[in-house]
Amino acid sequence: MEPLKLVALDGQDLAVLSAHVQDAVVRARDLVYLPRERRFALELRRYDWQTMPGEPPRRRLSALHFERVMAARTRAVAPRDSDAVLSLLAVTFDERDAPGGTVTLHFSGGGAIALDVECIEAQLMDLGPAWEAIGRPHHPLDENDER
Repeated sequence: MEPLKLVALDGQDLAVLSAHVQDAVVRARDLVYLPRERRFALELRRYDWQTMPGEPPRRRLSALHFERVMAARTRAVAPRDSDAVLSLLAVTFDERDAPGGTVTLHFSGGGAIALDVECIEAQLMDLGPAWEAIGRPHHPLDENDER
């Protein structure tokens, strides 16, 4: 499978990008906000949802960055705790003053990073080969889900 390279310029693009980073593992030390460059970037180990049936699950080292970032805020995420490991669940956009708004990275356990952006301008790209993952992410739909 070819390395992934996606660009998001609107809410629909961002939803596709979000699907590809669902269940990515992120170390807190790999989160970087560069206010002078108006950029927020992170390195992640994304789960490769494009594996074919019968193939072992795999992960890929990837980079995700957002441009035109005016401010960044965190909730229950401590970027200075370099050993903290976060599980990225989704990336969403709340449009306010079109085309601007807030991009939010949602993490398991209620953590979030909110980025105030002039507009959506994001890129996701794989940085290297895939490796076999320990297992497949599992999200029970309810208490009776026994998958």
